[in-house]
Amino acid sequence: MTLRLALLASALAFATLPAHAAEPQKSKYRSAQEILEASPAQDWRRLDPANTLYLELESGRVIIELAPAFAPEHVGNIRTLAHEGFWNGLSIYRSQDNWVVQFGDPTEEESQRKSMGSAKPKLPAEFERKADDLKFDVLPDSDGWAPQVGFVDGFPAARDPKTGQAWMAHCYATLGAGRDTAADSSNATELYVVIGQSPRQLDRNITVVGRVVKGMELLSVLKRGPEPMGMYADKADYTPIRAIRLASDVPEAERTPLELLRTDSRSFTDATEARRNRRDPWYVRPAGHIDVCNVPLPVRSPKK
Repeated sequence: MTLRLALLASALAFATLPAHAAEPQKSKYRSAQEILEASPAQDWRRLDPANTLYLELESGRVIIELAPAFAPEHVGNIRTLAHEGFWNGLSIYRSQDNWVVQFGDPTEEESQRKSMGSAKPKLPAEFERKADDLKFDVLPDSDGWAPQVGFVDGFPAARDPKTGQAWMAHCYATLGAGRDTAADSSNATELYVVIGQSPRQLDRNITVVGRVVKGMELLSVLKRGPEPMGMYADKADYTPIRAIRLASDVPEAERTPLELLRTDSRSFTDATEARRNRRDPWYVRPAGHIDVCNVPLPVRSPKK
């Protein structure tokens, strides 16, 4: 066979190959929702009833996951206060636009602290902790507030490899413990939930104790209080708290079973990338970046 015939035969053979063999296809873009729907069962975890709070309002139930790995002293007090019914009958008395809602007893005085029952009257500041024994799922994205950001047990967090310290990030739905000027002036009786744009300037300035995993819509729609702090001037605007209970104190039949996507799973990584670089038809230009506070933690009811 001449060289010309050999080249012609080779070209004809290549032309008859299937299109996918002639040119590698790009993998099909899957939305975050499609990734979640195809996720295996082992990529999900159940909420621990011992670290779950039910904030019961007339409008429904707000479910909060506590973070003992970051604030063990505060979480210990919160468990005790909830178990002993401290917040039952109190109110949400503050709703500051683009900031927080806050609840507890706005008239608390030193002489009233006997109402704390067996909880500790004074706690240390727990703004940050050593990162050595934390499993930190790092995001590759840059952050303006910390050298590294990611997730620890599903909680948005940050860390500084130089100092070896880690802390929880102030994102939407974060639960924090209010304090006065002194760093150690919180006893976990006054709590707040972030309802506005992530106030990351609060990172390492206040103790973060958990985050809302379900029911944020019940808090974010509350009537805003007056400037400058959102404290309601009229008690008629208060939102009554029926109860705040540990899920472990609630009969199993009355609990709300939930599963959270594991942040160390492939499904979480893939879903986060799908949000970082949206390629569905609406998006003209993928962002190529995602903020730690804009990474939602998927929550679902257990599959039967």
